[in-house]
Amino acid sequence: MKKLLSQHQIKLEVLIHCISWIIVFSFPLLVSERNTEIFNWNRFIHHMMVTITFMIVFYANYFIFIPKYLFNEKAYQYILLNILLISALAILLYIWRDFGSPNLIPNPERPKFSRQKPPPHSPWIFIARDFVGIIFTIGLSLTVRISKRWNKVETARREAEKSRTEAELKNLRNQLNPHFLLNTLNNIYALIAFDTEKAQQAVQELSKLLRHMLYDNQQDFVPLNREAEFIRNYIGLMRIRLANHVTVKTDIQISKNSHTLITPLIFISLIENAFKHGISPTETSYVYISLFEEHGSVTCEIINSNFPKSNKDQSGSGIGLPQVSKRLELIYPGRYIWEKGVRKDSKEYFSRLRIDTNSK
Repeated sequence: MKKLLSQHQIKLEVLIHCISWIIVFSFPLLVSERNTEIFNWNRFIHHMMVTITFMIVFYANYFIFIPKYLFNEKAYQYILLNILLISALAILLYIWRDFGSPNLIPNPERPKFSRQKPPPHSPWIFIARDFVGIIFTIGLSLTVRISKRWNKVETARREAEKSRTEAELKNLRNQLNPHFLLNTLNNIYALIAFDTEKAQQAVQELSKLLRHMLYDNQQDFVPLNREAEFIRNYIGLMRIRLANHVTVKTDIQISKNSHTLITPLIFISLIENAFKHGISPTETSYVYISLFEEHGSVTCEIINSNFPKSNKDQSGSGIGLPQVSKRLELIYPGRYIWEKGVRKDSKEYFSRLRIDTNSK
């Protein structure tokens, strides 16, 4: 695909060059007086020779001087070569005009044209005039070549940035699977000690979650309805181990027919965090989870009681929320709003993440 695109760009560049030079060469024909019966071919030929000189200067810089000298930090050699080329071409133009291109001047006493030399002029006038034109041509060649190089460098930079982002996202997904699995296995391990039947049920629920993680997590985006089903299964798994003093309320308003694309597992770390820090073994606790879609955006709201873990508590790896921030910056830069924090009384934690899914 990239090779075909490169060939297309080369063909387009050649076409633009051809059209540009055709316009330059035919300029005298375009601006000539329509009511003049005799076309001044001498001026036209002179114009062509000057244009050919400009072409030589343009492509000598475009293909040789600029890439081999200027871009390789050989500015002095670049300037010297252009001075020599300009001097040689300006002198050749003057010699050709003075000796090789006599004007055809109409003679009213004769029916035909007589060949006469143009009136003498100072050579420096013509040399200076052609010198300015050649300098302008060099500047044009330099502008086009630098623009082309900048575009190439910018394209390479974007490709490198894209590759780096994809590699980082892949690394983040690889981190997420073990992190999520570790937390879930800790929950099942706690169940085994006092309720074997619930532990078995939890293993079955875990198998459903792992199926989603094995297949959907390897994609950049998944349908929102599948992600919502994954969240429902996860919350169901968490409910198994909860005691009676813990209240869990969910409000997932995602249609089963919703095909809005969302990056997988972006909300699960928020929900994990709520169960990890929002539940006390002895005190009354609660977790409220809301997920809904409206006006081209998806919003996840979580409110939970706040029981922060002590430094001695080593459950989980602590990478969940930092990972969410990294993924949001990589996938949805400038397209999300994440409000989170602890209330003033330090008894409640809130998190509200809104993601714009209209464009990618």
